[in-house]
Amino acid sequence: MYKFLSLKDHVYQYIADQISKGELVPGKKINENEICQELNISRTPVREALIQLSSEGVLENVPRKGFIIKELKEGEARQLYEVIGHLDGLAAQLACPRLTERHLKDMAFYIDSMDLAIRSDNYEMYYKQQELFHQLYTEECGNEVLIGLLAQLKNKFVSKTYDLSTDSEGKKVLLTTNQEHRVILDLFKNGDSEGLLKYLHETHWNPELAHTEITT
Repeated sequence: MYKFLSLKDHVYQYIADQISKGELVPGKKINENEICQELNISRTPVREALIQLSSEGVLENVPRKGFIIKELKEGEARQLYEVIGHLDGLAAQLACPRLTERHLKDMAFYIDSMDLAIRSDNYEMYYKQQELFHQLYTEECGNEVLIGLLAQLKNKFVSKTYDLSTDSEGKKVLLTTNQEHRVILDLFKNGDSEGLLKYLHETHWNPELAHTEITT
């Protein structure tokens, strides 16, 4: 179902995407004029989006400086992993009986695309495909509150942009993560909703592996 987005919502998503892609880094000031020009909109919806992101703990409103990207501490990352793991697992559990053969084929395509991205040293492609992979089942869970909460919590993470041609450790991380995506797909294919809940919480979002860049 099509969801209407207000101007404020568009700005919110634009800034959230910039943060998740690592184009806006912790400590960096948000340039409101630049956003207005980039999106060709007035200052009001930009301010509304910044205030909302600040209230959600993504940004910090510093006196005489403006809105800056809030740094995520390791302890906070662990706590987020614990919560997101439960919520993402719940979304998968709810979506499990709703997914069609078309959905499963699309998920397999995203996984293959991530493999291609890793082999091609293309982190941007990897990031986009993994985002689509998780969005597919999240958006099919049928719970708008849950969808909104997951998006809000994931916005707190700043993505690390790997240079896969030189970063062998980064490539190893992504290969391991994509293997987990294959396990998730198999659980969906088997209709194992309880297994999805458990795997996403205990393995894919394992708090012991928490870090401040999201590559799930």
